[in-house]
Amino acid sequence: MSSITCVFFGRSGAGKGTQADLLLKLLADTDTKNKAVYVETGARFRTFIKESTSYTAKKVSDTIGSGGLMPAYFPIWMWSGLLIDELKTGNEHLVLDGVCRRHEEPPILDSAFRFYDRKKPVVILLEVHHESAKNRLLKRGRHDDKEEKIAERMRWYEADVVKAMHFFEKDPYYHFVRINGDQSIEDVHRDVRKVLGL
Repeated sequence: MSSITCVFFGRSGAGKGTQADLLLKLLADTDTKNKAVYVETGARFRTFIKESTSYTAKKVSDTIGSGGLMPAYFPIWMWSGLLIDELKTGNEHLVLDGVCRRHEEPPILDSAFRFYDRKKPVVILLEVHHESAKNRLLKRGRHDDKEEKIAERMRWYEADVVKAMHFFEKDPYYHFVRINGDQSIEDVHRDVRKVLGL
């Protein structure tokens, strides 16, 4: 199987993590030779805050706690370090979720994809209505899934993430696809498989 590079975009509550998990499981079941590398910055942020006693970890915790945005260098450091550590042969599948949320990030990720000679990366936008995404987040019940915090993330998505996403939509190096994320989980997964030829 040829290496797959898939980047998920979508507002909070769009189901990016769910679809990434399903794709990773599918790749593990269908390709026993090549590892799938999952690049997800949200969990890495939380782990970093929990496990590190550094001044940087405190600053990150304070920034996130106050609803602020991290400077672009920090998520770039997180996902670029993961690529450096996890790509051993170059044949790994790459599944990315939660990267390029700031306009500074896409050119850096693009340079990494080209450096690693990733062929035709697929960028999937899971489109969901604002209200359905909000309802999903409220049902999820994480400590930061309160109405005020959700509203902040929705505003951030429109102001920052959408602009970052357009970088990939306009570049013919990428296969940019919109998928209806308001379908059932199974139907969205079916569409993801179809787009990736799996």
